[in-house]
Amino acid sequence: MHIIVRRAAIRFGSPVLSSLCTSRLSGRRRLITMAEHSSEQVVFNKPKVELHVHLDGAIRVQTILDVAMRRGISLPANNVEEMTKIIIVQKPATLTEFLGKFAEYMHVIAGDREAIKRIAYEFVEDKAKEGVIYVEVRYSPHFLANTKVDPIPWNQKEGDLSPDEVVHLVNKGLSEGERAFNIKARSILCCMRHMPSWSMDVVELCKKYHHEGVVAIDLAGDESLNCEAYPGHRKAYEEAVRCGIHRTVHAGEVGPASVVKEAVEVLKAERVGHGYRTLEDQTLYKQLLAQNMHFEVCPISSKLTGACDPDFTKHPVITFRKDKANYSLNTDDPLIFNSTLHLDYSTAQKYMGFTEDEFKRLNISSAKACFLPEKEKEELLHRLHEAYGTVQRTAF
Repeated sequence: MHIIVRRAAIRFGSPVLSSLCTSRLSGRRRLITMAEHSSEQVVFNKPKVELHVHLDGAIRVQTILDVAMRRGISLPANNVEEMTKIIIVQKPATLTEFLGKFAEYMHVIAGDREAIKRIAYEFVEDKAKEGVIYVEVRYSPHFLANTKVDPIPWNQKEGDLSPDEVVHLVNKGLSEGERAFNIKARSILCCMRHMPSWSMDVVELCKKYHHEGVVAIDLAGDESLNCEAYPGHRKAYEEAVRCGIHRTVHAGEVGPASVVKEAVEVLKAERVGHGYRTLEDQTLYKQLLAQNMHFEVCPISSKLTGACDPDFTKHPVITFRKDKANYSLNTDDPLIFNSTLHLDYSTAQKYMGFTEDEFKRLNISSAKACFLPEKEKEELLHRLHEAYGTVQRTAF
């Protein structure tokens, strides 16, 4: 989601983002609180696939408190209830408020080996509890490092944790979580639009850890920063194509359809993160439908970031559903949005006309669009079809 670049704006002072901070995100409905989530109806209690969720937006509040205490870092609250109130967004708010949310806790986790491995492990456990059997989690290794990264994020002092070691730690946490909770977890490494100097590093890390759980590269951030102005991203994606690294790109979330077009045609994206604005260019939309392009849709996120109309009955995914498009349902940043995957599914059912059959269809589509090797993908599809009682077609 585009919020990831907001995190950097606090520390890196992007003038583009500073100008955005005066705008308001529309909508006034209150988001359901986490206490209410626990009693909420689970509308699809079957195995699921999730393809778009940020690790640093999916951390447990208790973990933030624990790490802060161990490291001697002062926080504005010392219990889960109060810290949760500080971190979460309960209704559409200003961009400045979103920026502040990440600044409340990222400095606690970044640069700490034990914390980084722990959040990866706990992430897998949390997804298993939601019925997810395969997940691709994404993050920027540079945002969790405190050396060999320029600038050093979150006002940290220089330490000895590099982006390379961050990836190793996340891989280890995910792997241990897989074994403990009977779920398959893979990772995607994010380039940042405002930091093209990091992008070749990200590609090299994708190459180095390709056989240790890293399955793709992503580009996140301010969609107004295109590849013509920032050619470093294009070069990185060209290298990714050359090396057979899978590719997804945040595009058409708040930026125009032209950003989606660039993602697909210039960066050779195999999936589009969000992609809602694609509908503004019907020629492009029909082209992507014909290509069976996968859209990583995040309903709750899209409301609270102002990416879409706050009225869920007008959400672009309704058009995707009616057109039998290729898409998934995802949480994006469940910590900040105080949400779960169950909430995204129940919202789709309640306001968008989704049925159990559509939930099955979109999860099958998600499995087909995932970045697993073909043999593992076939195993995942077989597992879903068996759980759904559906017939599996041999051709993808």
